[in-house]
Amino acid sequence: MPDREQPRERRSTRDVPDAPEDAEAAQESEAARRRRRAQFLRELHEAKQLRDRVQPRRARAARMRQQMRMRTFRW
Repeated sequence: MPDREQPRERRSTRDVPDAPEDAEAAQESEAARRRRRAQFLRELHEAKQLRDRVQPRRARAARMRQQMRMRTFRW
């Protein structure tokens, strides 16, 4: 739903780190972004495992499709 989406932050030229304290803040935000991303990927993996457990037939069909894709893939 487009009305629920958060507007993206726009960066301006003053957001570019040029002073040491700005560089520290940029590094911290980069580290925070990496932590959030790692947490998201962990939760995504957990959700996929749960879905595979509760829908074994669909999970098996998905594995078979993936195997077929890999068999027909050309290097």
